[in-house]
Amino acid sequence: MENINLIDSFAEFKELKNIDRATMMSVIEEVFRSVLIRQYETDENFDIIINIDKGDFEIWRNREVVEDDQLEEPNAQITLTEAQKIDEDYEVGEEVTDEVKLVDFGRRAILNLRQNLASKIMELEKDYIYGKYKEKIGDIVTGEVYQVWKKEMLVLDDEDNELILPKSEQIPSDFFRKGDNVRAIVSKVELRNNNPLIILSRTAPAFLERLFELEIPEIFDGLITVKKIVRVPGERAKVAVESYDERIDPVGACVGMKGSRIHGIVRELRNENIDVINYSANTQLFIKRALNPAKINSIKLIEDSKKAEVYLKPEEVSLAIGKGGLNIRLASQLTGYEIDVYREVEEADDEDVNLDEFADEIEGWVIDTLKGIGCDSAKNVLNIPRAELIKRTDLEEETIDHVLNIFKSEFE
Repeated sequence: MENINLIDSFAEFKELKNIDRATMMSVIEEVFRSVLIRQYETDENFDIIINIDKGDFEIWRNREVVEDDQLEEPNAQITLTEAQKIDEDYEVGEEVTDEVKLVDFGRRAILNLRQNLASKIMELEKDYIYGKYKEKIGDIVTGEVYQVWKKEMLVLDDEDNELILPKSEQIPSDFFRKGDNVRAIVSKVELRNNNPLIILSRTAPAFLERLFELEIPEIFDGLITVKKIVRVPGERAKVAVESYDERIDPVGACVGMKGSRIHGIVRELRNENIDVINYSANTQLFIKRALNPAKINSIKLIEDSKKAEVYLKPEEVSLAIGKGGLNIRLASQLTGYEIDVYREVEEADDEDVNLDEFADEIEGWVIDTLKGIGCDSAKNVLNIPRAELIKRTDLEEETIDHVLNIFKSEFE
């Protein structure tokens, strides 16, 4: 009964699947030997037998039999009289092995032993978790939402390890409740106050890449390569893919019949718009593809400054730029070139008027907004339907109507 507390400890620790048997045995023996050293100043003549499965242990002490008047080291020697109480056949010079009861150490020693054991096991657990997730950086993990706070979310994996998903690493439209399942990649693993801190991310480009690998067998098998991914989480992403097998259409394989393959990825990313682009080593062709859905007339590359001047028809400018400049910004990031778009006018329109000419009637920031969607003249603006103007510029209806009235009166 004196071992009951430690047996309880064993019962807890032997359930830990994260620590291999040899390591567990070694740690437990180390803790016991530290107690023996404190109690007897040495552990050299002790044998420790541990049975993790039964949650039990035995400590045996080996002592040399000496004459009754020659006892000098009680821990390493035993008198002939005492030895013969154990077995009357013992003689001087032989070795006596007897069991040491832990209760003889005292209650305080037992309590310290249990605490040390718990501490050692906890350190092993932390080392295991840190090492496990250090190897998983960049991989997708699935967990259950345990707690939602303002700045972060606590997620538990299938071994009840704690993972953190910060608000900054969540897609803006993400909404999770306690008990929900969540998928994310392991973004960062570090030690904070000697505790492993595992940070997850759903906004990293690598998360989208891992989803492609999960959903598209050709990518998983290496038949299609993801060359680069850029994204604005929850809004839009551009994914450049390449196949070394001419028989495989990389874009078609990724999208699937009627979008069947990519649909699951879009849903996981809260309806993020994903453009899958066929990568090309031809820079001009790659830039053209990256600016999809706009149709490009010509491109002039300035290699020294990594700039590209893109010329297209007036009606294509706003498509190339995209809402809030998102399309051209992602295309620039994907290709590595700073892209500038220019309207290519086939015939000069002497009657058209540059937007800057209306600075006295229209506020400067409104003119800049119109230029931001590719319009630099009055007729350019008038050629775009009113509803489309409101959608692309995010200006108030009254502002758009005011601008349109000024431009119309100019040509009446």
